[in-house]
Amino acid sequence: MVREATAEAWARDYVRSRDLGHKLAPPPRPRTLDGVGLAIEAPGRPPELEPAARAPKTPRPGALSDPRKRAQLLHTFLHHELQAAELMCWAVLAFPDAPEAFRRGLLSICDDEIRHMGLYVERLRALGHAVGDFPVRDWFWERVPRASTPLAFVSLLGIGFEGANLDHAARFAEALRGAGDEASAAVQEQVGREEEAHVRFAVRWYEEWAGPLELTGWLAALPPPLTPIVMRGRPLAHAARRRAGQPAGFVDALEAYAP
Repeated sequence: MVREATAEAWARDYVRSRDLGHKLAPPPRPRTLDGVGLAIEAPGRPPELEPAARAPKTPRPGALSDPRKRAQLLHTFLHHELQAAELMCWAVLAFPDAPEAFRRGLLSICDDEIRHMGLYVERLRALGHAVGDFPVRDWFWERVPRASTPLAFVSLLGIGFEGANLDHAARFAEALRGAGDEASAAVQEQVGREEEAHVRFAVRWYEEWAGPLELTGWLAALPPPLTPIVMRGRPLAHAARRRAGQPAGFVDALEAYAP
């Protein structure tokens, strides 16, 4: 008897794949969820994206007049999107007993992250570069699997890191536009707008499991030793965070937070 293909098997194959084509354009995903979990400690990495021991720092906005620096920045963002897509799949497998609506929502977010990678690939090509031209680090993979519960996962990745992406997207879109790269600025703004729904999804499930989102409760849900210092940009994108469902009191407290 042939076993029916499942979304969990698709997620497993996506995370483990070492093929760049699979990472950028995976095959269609089955609808069936069978509730089978799997612990995955690390993703498969295509040769083009083998993590470096130390990757160069993200280019500062003032350096973006150099097309190579802009390509490096976009390459970094592409790798962030890849890790986010993989970690959505990781959570589907890590939390098989979580509500089906939650797990299907993770897979839908994974689709967005993969589509965002395609936008960055197009801009890299326009700048004369390709995936693999710059070193990368699996920064999110080094941290997010510390989340041992669905609540910790949405607190860390959705509210924390994706919330910070709303800040970074606005800042770098402005910098790219200032460097004369309108097309890249438009991509960054599109990604930022669409990430709002991802943060909103995380807030929705946080409040389902822990009650209204406020700083003290959120801090308690984060896997130690992580703190909000790496989960906010400067300045905070107040309007975007509010559209993403973060209460004004939470945003203000996050902005004022000092360890």
